[in-house]
Amino acid sequence: MSTRDLYTTAPPTLTWQVPATGAARFSWEYDMGAAGRERLLALYQKGKDKQWDGATRIDWDLEVDPYDPLGTPDDVLTLHGTRHWAKMTEKDKGDLRRHYASWQFSQFLHGEQGAMICAARIVESVPDLDAKFYSATQTMDEARHAEIYGRFLHDKIGMLYPINDNLKGLLDDTLRDARWDMPYLGMQVLIEGLALAAFGMIRDTTDKPLPKQILAYVMQDEARHVAFGRMALRDYYQQLSDAELREREEFVIEGCYLMRDRLRGVEVLENFGIPRKEAEELSEQSEFLHLFRKLLFSRIVPCVKDIGLWGERLQRAYLDMGVFDLGDSNLDLLMTQDEEIAEALDRERFAAEERERVAEVAEAIAEGEAMS
Repeated sequence: MSTRDLYTTAPPTLTWQVPATGAARFSWEYDMGAAGRERLLALYQKGKDKQWDGATRIDWDLEVDPYDPLGTPDDVLTLHGTRHWAKMTEKDKGDLRRHYASWQFSQFLHGEQGAMICAARIVESVPDLDAKFYSATQTMDEARHAEIYGRFLHDKIGMLYPINDNLKGLLDDTLRDARWDMPYLGMQVLIEGLALAAFGMIRDTTDKPLPKQILAYVMQDEARHVAFGRMALRDYYQQLSDAELREREEFVIEGCYLMRDRLRGVEVLENFGIPRKEAEELSEQSEFLHLFRKLLFSRIVPCVKDIGLWGERLQRAYLDMGVFDLGDSNLDLLMTQDEEIAEALDRERFAAEERERVAEVAEAIAEGEAMS
């Protein structure tokens, strides 16, 4: 079945073209032992070592109820407790859960494709060969993530949402900028930071094994991506003038307000016949949205501070958003936890599979002895 048939609102075309700007840069320095390259080359080695196959590492035989794919409690849904909820049947509530899961994972899917294109753009435009090497492994990671989210939406939920206009706008701004560091800043810091907050919230609250697997394994990769962006931008931004740093801080401020105020799933409520203005008001009253917004910045603010974008106007913006204190969060600890959760999930799965194999062998031996 074509993806067009699964969209709640089919996009006018199935391709989106963003004019490419900026130079493709070649490096003729191939000495990988040069001073200062050890950190990125170690990350590149880790990127190679940690490649995995989404077709085999994830247990796609696990069943998913498309009308409750994430195990979402009633009180988390935006309409819960409103006049609309009182009119809804159990089927309507199941449809609402399906639509919300579809909207969330559709934005993940579109964002991962954007990350794949941004990583490829970094390969093309970044001046240093070690950064090109690592970005090539990230491009593969993002392709795998897009593959996995696409399969989950197609095979398990059976519904997709178009890309949110504001996420599309942020991607457009990131890709159109001719400066080579902007795909790092827009994607590695802002969009990946947003994604990690959303992934983590669902990973840590869902009781459904398939989405938990998908999110845990994707987040294990993303921990490396954020580390890469921090290394590259921290070094580069130390060389920029105050005016150049202010330009990048303006980009971060606009992007953070955009993500905070516009990524709310209003499209879902509109599909249930609720006018946009009311849908926006209901979304703003959601306690779940308020929690998500706080978590959203748990990855972004400390990363922005770490790479050296911490001017007065940016600090005021974060004070206005109520997230300034997150600048002192331990980002390394969060990333280590992301890796450990995926590894623990692997151990649990493999131990369970081993127990099943042992039980099957014991059963076969018992049957053989009974027949002899």
